[in-house]
Amino acid sequence: MPFARLVETASALAATRSRTAKTELLGALLRDLAPDEAEAAVGLLLGRLRQGSIGLGYRTVAAARKAAAPATESSLTVGDVDAVLDEIAGLGGAGSVGARNDTLTGLFERATADEQEHLARAMTGEMRTGALEGVLTDGLAKAVDLPLADVRRAVMLSGSLAGTVRLALTDPEAVADVGLAVLTPVQPMLASTASDVAAALEVTGEASVEHKLDGARIQVHRSGDEVRVHTRSLADITSRVPEIVDVALSLPVESVILDGETLMLDDDGAPRPFQDTMSRFGTDESGAGEVLARVLAPRFFDVLHLDGDDLIDRPLRERLDVLERIAPAYRIEGEVTTDPAVADRVSRDALAAGHEGVMVKAVDSTYAAGRRGKHWVKVKPVHTYDLVVLGVERGSGRRKGWLSNLHLGARDPEGEFGPAGGFVMVGKTFKGLTDELLRWQTETFPEFGVDDDGWALMMRPEVVVEIAIDGVQRSSRYPGGVALRFARVKRYRVGDDAKPAAEADTISSLRALLR
Repeated sequence: MPFARLVETASALAATRSRTAKTELLGALLRDLAPDEAEAAVGLLLGRLRQGSIGLGYRTVAAARKAAAPATESSLTVGDVDAVLDEIAGLGGAGSVGARNDTLTGLFERATADEQEHLARAMTGEMRTGALEGVLTDGLAKAVDLPLADVRRAVMLSGSLAGTVRLALTDPEAVADVGLAVLTPVQPMLASTASDVAAALEVTGEASVEHKLDGARIQVHRSGDEVRVHTRSLADITSRVPEIVDVALSLPVESVILDGETLMLDDDGAPRPFQDTMSRFGTDESGAGEVLARVLAPRFFDVLHLDGDDLIDRPLRERLDVLERIAPAYRIEGEVTTDPAVADRVSRDALAAGHEGVMVKAVDSTYAAGRRGKHWVKVKPVHTYDLVVLGVERGSGRRKGWLSNLHLGARDPEGEFGPAGGFVMVGKTFKGLTDELLRWQTETFPEFGVDDDGWALMMRPEVVVEIAIDGVQRSSRYPGGVALRFARVKRYRVGDDAKPAAEADTISSLRALLR
């Protein structure tokens, strides 16, 4: 397939909000895709390369793109791009940095301006295509004329959208035969959100109200003496979490699939910051066993399979009974109720214990992945901070021509990271920006511009914006040592609601959120 076809489709997807239109676009694209191109094409569409992380950071990509004049005519195919990425992934040893840069520059030289932009965003995780994975599943069902339920179930049970695309294009009838397999990761069930537990219960009815841990999602598979542990993204981290393997082997079962979270605890049992937990996931096998007192503690909230019996189509209340029978010491705390007062008490207890909030789960629901449904509802407090806009990136797709993604800074009154009274960057966001706000930013922000490299406009730190966040985490990416979690724009502090930058929230107030 011509790479230009994929790029044109991605641009059209970003330019529309209609799920029906997105499904039509993706169905047409997938229908013309060769099976051996499927995994590469899906990775390039989603901005998750088939090759995974191959050492292409923002600066490397930006430098290669700057050094390469765009091609005047399109000549690349999806296979061409994938082959070059394979070549880059295989480079290592002395001279590999230079070889990687040369190879990447060569790829950009073969790409048109639109193709260059798509490649850069795909390589740096800056794709702006919305909740594309679910729509791509819908488009696949349309492309191969299969029941949507069969395709969604195959994606969930195989744990691979790209693999399901390839299977469907090769042998459509085989999609309905995809089943749950122990040791093969399953796509996780997701939750929607509600403002409070009463609103959540109105959606779910009778529910299991459970502590929402500030940890990392894990899926644990055991078959006999073999155990595998996977993350939310289905990455295999078994070698890095020997204590979770030991817990799985201690259970009175022969085969099992468990869904849950893991987190690192203090000596007194209190949860440590999320970033401490995630640091273990970056440890190689040789260092995994060196953590002694502060090991990862697994906590489970669901069981999908037990000793040859698949449970995903059983109601949650039955799955919880099974979980209580096989792993009572490792269950996440919670209560089954229809009473908002009881749910509120569980929520207060969770927050007092240092957790994020609660999950409210309909007890009659089956286990399903894909779109965020109404059977699981997440409730957790929201923090708001007044931060300063340090810069803004130009949008793409539907936001092309507008100034979109914000660079956000907190005040540094003590001069810990620069001149006293200056600002230190703590994150980016494009969430919460309506068309009206995008239009206002595009018209207003150039007045504050101090530097423009064509990608981003850097600004005088004078515009204050109220940002909602779920919290912060430790970060080596930003000089202040913290990064915002799930940041979204609430409003700008201008006009009658104006606030000067000198009154913006400080970096110390954000760091106070780190427990």
